[in-house]
Amino acid sequence: MSKKLSGVWITGGSSGIGKAAAKEFARTGSQVFVSARRVRELEKLNEELEKEKLSAVVFPCNVASSVNVDQTVKKIIALNTVDCLINNAGITSFKAAEDNSVQEINDIINTNLLGSIYTIRYILPHFKKQGKGTIINILSSAAKKIFTNSSVYTASKLGLLGYSNVLREEVRKYNIRIINILPGATETPMWPSDVRKSSSDRMMTGEEVARLLVWVYLQEGNMVPEEITIKPVEGDL
Repeated sequence: MSKKLSGVWITGGSSGIGKAAAKEFARTGSQVFVSARRVRELEKLNEELEKEKLSAVVFPCNVASSVNVDQTVKKIIALNTVDCLINNAGITSFKAAEDNSVQEINDIINTNLLGSIYTIRYILPHFKKQGKGTIINILSSAAKKIFTNSSVYTASKLGLLGYSNVLREEVRKYNIRIINILPGATETPMWPSDVRKSSSDRMMTGEEVARLLVWVYLQEGNMVPEEITIKPVEGDL
């Protein structure tokens, strides 16, 4: 890969797809900025990267807080130019709609939907000023297919899909690319341990998704893959 990346900001980078993406982008020579709520897990990421003589700049950040996101964006931009935002932070609950507590509903919507809207809102002026930028949203196949016991999670991902589709039309003139990735079952800590134990061989890995993210970003020219659905070879669980 010959293209040198100025800076990539990955939210939810302490585990799963986000962590794998941080490593994969660091291997390209990117300046990687990683944020998450779990500080110790971010430190572990750098400990693992150090074994490859690589590193990432870590920022504890709760994307559900607009103030926290605003502060984080200012800190990142003060260090380097950012070309790419990867919205990966997300949580879920595998419960029937009536069984979700109000707190669970708020947490999922605030993190998955509002959190991504906040990061986009505060990075957009930077992208517009430099005349380019890429926003990659990690959504879910649940935004297009019905899965029971995932109503609030689906609402958050479907909401972000709609938001992003409108946003794309508003920012084309600024050379800003909006790319939505809709993964199927991927082995990450989001899944209950018993499901991962019994079905991991049918899931994609975070590393596989991370390689796709790098490939998508590195595409040059006047082509942009606006929406990509990816699933395990055997299909949905």
